[in-house]
Amino acid sequence: MWKSVAEKFEEAPAKLKVARLLIENGLRIGENGKIYCGDVEIPDTKIARVLDVDRRVVRETIKYIMSDEVLRKVFTRLKPAGALLRDVAALFGYGVLEIRADPSAVGIIAGVAQALAKAGISIRQIHAEDPDLNPDPKLIVITERAVPGEVIQEILKVPNVKSVTIIQG
Repeated sequence: MWKSVAEKFEEAPAKLKVARLLIENGLRIGENGKIYCGDVEIPDTKIARVLDVDRRVVRETIKYIMSDEVLRKVFTRLKPAGALLRDVAALFGYGVLEIRADPSAVGIIAGVAQALAKAGISIRQIHAEDPDLNPDPKLIVITERAVPGEVIQEILKVPNVKSVTIIQG
């Protein structure tokens, strides 16, 4: 998806930065041309400040998106994926695994889930970074409790898994 969106902004790198931020954060453009995170309006100036661009670049990006049928359909339907528990998991006694694997391989999540299920460990959350947006995509798995070493060894046996890191809070 990202490649087809990026192609529309080939001649405008600053506008591409705006589009990328909207997609990465699940920020949608309302029919009124305003930016929203869920139902919360995000001012253009805040987006501009984060990206170090003029607010007019944000406004022009929105106008361009709304004038393009395909982009309009994408950006008016985006939604935030919800809170990623990675950085607060330890406060709740959860485990956190960061898995690097071939992002084009099939069955990574299934293999990880199977290894955890065999050990009686339930999954609280899974977040897979998009390889088109992140050059080093990771699979973040939040578990109900810490994952013991022998389960990590089973996960490392899943085809195309390159590494597993236990993230400490």
